[in-house]
Amino acid sequence: MSLRSWFLVCLTTAAACRSRSSDAPGAARDDYGVAVSAGSAARPARIVSLNPTTTELLFALGAGPRVVGRTRWDVWPDSARAVADLGPGLRPNVEAVLARHPDLVVLYASEDNRAAAEQLRAASVPVVALRTDRIADFRRSTDLLGLATGETERARLVVDTVATSLDRVRHATAPLPHPTIFWHVWDAPIFTIGRGSYLNELVEIAGARNVYGDLDAPSPQVALEDVVRRDPEYVIAGPEGAALLRASASWRGVRAVREGRVIVVDTNLVGRPSVRMGEAAASLARLLHPGLAP
Repeated sequence: MSLRSWFLVCLTTAAACRSRSSDAPGAARDDYGVAVSAGSAARPARIVSLNPTTTELLFALGAGPRVVGRTRWDVWPDSARAVADLGPGLRPNVEAVLARHPDLVVLYASEDNRAAAEQLRAASVPVVALRTDRIADFRRSTDLLGLATGETERARLVVDTVATSLDRVRHATAPLPHPTIFWHVWDAPIFTIGRGSYLNELVEIAGARNVYGDLDAPSPQVALEDVVRRDPEYVIAGPEGAALLRASASWRGVRAVREGRVIVVDTNLVGRPSVRMGEAAASLARLLHPGLAP
């Protein structure tokens, strides 16, 4: 699976169902509805993180030296690359995870991962399943990871720092004209971002309007003819997507592509609602509004 594939899967699994467990009401719960135990008394010493978002969070919380396994997509911070690569984060190899002897596993709370979570718990390994798909999810996920790793104070600091950085960009772009954009996620079929996507939130903070912000789905499939009709002022794409657009005769039907208004973004930076959201918003704002220094 390529990075673009992982990017699309993360968008399209945002509607995964949640279950409820029979744990005591009021307990902190993960996104499978399972109670999360506090790690302050016996901090987990060997953590496997099977989600790039949570890997970034664990390093931001100061728990990076305790991470002993990651997915192949976890490339930030640089020190994460030195951690053992356990393959994909969706439908992970449970045997490979157990071989790292973890005392905590953090994974993405999709239906695809539910069986792995059950197998790990059956092997007496604590699991925290999180689905961080929107900016509002970030605070809760960070708080839960802080609880599970014994880093609650650091978690509060991370949440406050990210919120402040997003507010700074939002205030800088608020008085500016908001151009319309189309975000190219995938080709053949064409997928973009809708109102249900974190990226739609990022676009608005960065001072633009998504031409498909009227669609509720996080990653709707659309027709090229409709993109032409909606006539975005800019097209946003990752490096691979931008190269495809520029080389395609079909995409030249979109005025923004034909006139060279394709904005290339770093998908590793903007692709997930994690600790670098403020940096991602500022980067996108500068691309949309040259000369801005949020």
